[in-house]
Amino acid sequence: MVRAWFLLAWTWTRAAAQYPGTLLAMILGAAVSTSLDLVAIVILFTHMPSLGGLSAAEAGFLYGASQISFTLSDVAVGSTDKLGRHIRAGSFDAMLIRPVSALVQLAAEDFTPRKLGRLLPSAAVLIWSVPRLDLSPSDLVLTVLMVLNGAVLFGGLWVLAASVQFALLAGHEATKAFTWGGASMTQYPMSLYGQDLVRAVTFTVPLAFVNWQPSLYILGRPDPLGLPEFVRFLGPVAAVVVCLAAVGAWRTGLRHYRSTGS
Repeated sequence: MVRAWFLLAWTWTRAAAQYPGTLLAMILGAAVSTSLDLVAIVILFTHMPSLGGLSAAEAGFLYGASQISFTLSDVAVGSTDKLGRHIRAGSFDAMLIRPVSALVQLAAEDFTPRKLGRLLPSAAVLIWSVPRLDLSPSDLVLTVLMVLNGAVLFGGLWVLAASVQFALLAGHEATKAFTWGGASMTQYPMSLYGQDLVRAVTFTVPLAFVNWQPSLYILGRPDPLGLPEFVRFLGPVAAVVVCLAAVGAWRTGLRHYRSTGS
């Protein structure tokens, strides 16, 4: 499946590379548009010394890690949220008879390097933050693992949200609350939100394990909820649970799918 995804993605990339000027402009445009979220955080720090009890470098650490994870997941499987559109148009039936997994086809559809432009501002912020936090080599390794684990967790949420569209064909916008909405939420310290909401995104939809819980350990910060320290290391468990749920939902959706007949 992975090899098939890379082959399809490379095909789309070669097509986009035929117009290098346009491609470069689109990458830069994606970088600028993503920077608007960062501008909001910068404006907040011009009016207050800390954000949710975190310094500018600590908040930047959270932002950079979250946005890199989300962008990697969006590049890999973000196109799966077009499932409902394909089912309505009848084009999903054609995907099912091709010798490549329908999920891989959806994930690689219209792949564009433009999305990688969103990595530029988030990577710049993370690179700016790390030297100001006096992190140890082990902390740096944990940071890389946190980003990769966050990408896997977000990827599971993308597929899980797409699977809902087998039942709710017009659920495209609603499911964005868990993907794009999750990305927006995790770029800020969880200490800004109410405790009930933080518990929900820790034990129900585990967005807190994208960056918040691991960062509490890396930054040496106490958990506002008073959860035991081992919870900070449950990110891989949360990612596996979400991915298993996504696989189960996808297979259930396929099993009950009925062709449009077109």
